[in-house]
Amino acid sequence: MKDIQDKGIMTRIIHSGQHPDPATGAVSTPIYQSSTFAFRDADHGAACFGGAPGYKYTRLGNPTIEALESNIAALEHGCGALGAASGMAAVNMVYLTFLGQGTHIVATESLYGPSRMILENEYPRFGVASTFVDSSDPQKVADAMCDDTKLVYIETPANPTLILTDIAACAEIAHARGALLVVDNTFGSPYLQNPLELGADIVLHSMTKFINGHTDVVAGIVVAKDPEVLARLRKVHYNMGGTMDPHQAWLVLRGVKSLGLRMERAQENTMQLAAFLEKHPKVSWIRYPGLESHPQHELMRRQMRGGGAVFSFGVVGGIEAGKTVINNVQIATLAVSLGGIETLIEHPASMTHAGIPAQERLAAHITDDLVRVAVGCETYADLEADLARVLDMI
Repeated sequence: MKDIQDKGIMTRIIHSGQHPDPATGAVSTPIYQSSTFAFRDADHGAACFGGAPGYKYTRLGNPTIEALESNIAALEHGCGALGAASGMAAVNMVYLTFLGQGTHIVATESLYGPSRMILENEYPRFGVASTFVDSSDPQKVADAMCDDTKLVYIETPANPTLILTDIAACAEIAHARGALLVVDNTFGSPYLQNPLELGADIVLHSMTKFINGHTDVVAGIVVAKDPEVLARLRKVHYNMGGTMDPHQAWLVLRGVKSLGLRMERAQENTMQLAAFLEKHPKVSWIRYPGLESHPQHELMRRQMRGGGAVFSFGVVGGIEAGKTVINNVQIATLAVSLGGIETLIEHPASMTHAGIPAQERLAAHITDDLVRVAVGCETYADLEADLARVLDMI
């Protein structure tokens, strides 16, 4: 296929990295469900292991996985990508590549729970120090930097607070001190936000979420801007064995084709639902970047192409009232995760972020009354009626 990088995003989503199978003409990328690949002769095998093009062993590369990597790398404007067995495998690929004895990382205080907890509970065993800050204030990021800082790791929009971080400002801060900027772009997806274009060095996703979009597979991916950075990541990734499975990659390839369609519908539902709840007397507060009342709405307009499909809100009456809501909804499903075609609702303080001490959760604005809604593609009137009904129960 001809170069399509100058085409519209919907065209790139559907066609990047995709080619009819040369053997059969199959339009859908085949599942190369093989652990190993035959060589033509001994010299061919030696050449492949010496760096020549060719497949050797699925942990070290597979055509189905490579098609997905090419697709996401193109959508994020990176030089290449590495598919991982889960979102956390992608996170740890980055941590293990650049963090070690005597190094330091500055990170968003309201990171996805496990991304933060592993830095606090496991990486200190290897001599890694972490500082968590409100990265929505670039000065706090700058103040936390030191000579040993190797990574600035931000999540924007943040989970579950929906606080935004200025990617370009953090890139400037990181690069001035010789550090790399890593952005977890799971909430934005490549459809709404491209951190590498704003100065980031590495972008990662839990593809379990919006990229796949069907709540049926766990997967992650890391995209790099610079070939040297990608090579360092690849060496660690292949040796540590966090590679994804070919069938897993094929499921995500199937899911990503509808990313634009799903995101548009889910985002439209989210905007209407957030506007409805913002005026509801039983709702004490709401955070959604698409609302003009969000304190960083203008930043959203600068670095994103929309507010996304997740919001958080508090219910008058606190945690017990919040439990009434999540225990009685009928359309939304009480479950963790996000980005699927169906609407999900959860309570982060007792679920996804329960492993973070209460004082630290509060400092990161993850209050006990916070309810997170990941909006899907259902009929909007049904979602509004469902929430209106349960709010009336309070």
